[in-house]
Formats: sequence, structure tokens, C-alpha cells
Amino acid sequence: MSNRIKVTPCACISHDDQNGRLKIELELPGVDKKDIALEMRKDSFCVSAPRGEDTEYSGCFMLAHEVVPEKTEAKYESGLLRVFAPMTDWEQKVNVLVQ
Repeated sequence: MSNRIKVTPCACISHDDQNGRLKIELELPGVDKKDIALEMRKDSFCVSAPRGEDTEYSGCFMLAHEVVPEKTEAKYESGLLRVFAPMTDWEQKVNVLVQ
């Protein structure tokens, strides 16, 4: 059992409407890229990464749209993990007239 302090990373999730993807940004300062574990599911994701000897970033998040986990891309740079996940059925939408 780990005695590390668990810290939930700060996350920002937005739409990339032009490419039909969710853009997920997670703040993970002070970790090594090789130590980041990212698990994508169609409706959620979990991330964990140790920082030093006593702290670990760890969190699971629900997504507002279903994504294609197999086509997800991730890049870590300067303490920021950027994840791009294609949304399923993004093109199939109906505009509703508000009265």
C-alpha cells in the first residue's frame, strides 16, 4: 500500500468543434512523462503520475460525450498533459428551435 499523498490534478475539458474532438488539459507539474498512466474509456478517463517520493497525482473524470478511446492522442510538455479524444457521432446532431 502506498503512503503517497493523492492529489487530484486540475483539469479543463473543452470541445474542438472543427475536428470533432474533446480537448482535455491536465496540470501535472513535476512529473516524468514516462511515469504518467492514462486510461481512456468511452465515457471517462483516469490518470495517475507520481511526483517525488511522497505525492501522486491521481484522478478519474466522467466525460459529457462518448469518445473513441483507441484513437485518443496525448502529449505531455512543460507540466501540462494534453489529451485529444475523438467524439462518437459528433456529426449527427439536430438543431432545436428555441421558442
